[in-house]
Amino acid sequence: MNKAELIDKLAKDAAITKTQANEALDSFTKAVADTLKKGGKVTLVGFGTFSVSKRAARNGRNPQTGQIIKIKAKKVAKFKAGKALSDKL
Repeated sequence: MNKAELIDKLAKDAAITKTQANEALDSFTKAVADTLKKGGKVTLVGFGTFSVSKRAARNGRNPQTGQIIKIKAKKVAKFKAGKALSDKL
């Protein structure tokens, strides 16, 4: 499912326009991104938790040349599914 299909589904289920559904989805994603950027986490009970994880620096390999390269440490977004979501799968 892509963003357009999700917006269609939200609009239909909530009986709102596609424009309103798009604004709601954009607001949700912005709120999650802003919270993660500040180092916080977002927990939706029954769905899951969005959090930030630190990935350590490591050595990688250039697949074309075989040369070892250094990959910098960075922060990445992480999602852990909640129990209710896991049970539905």
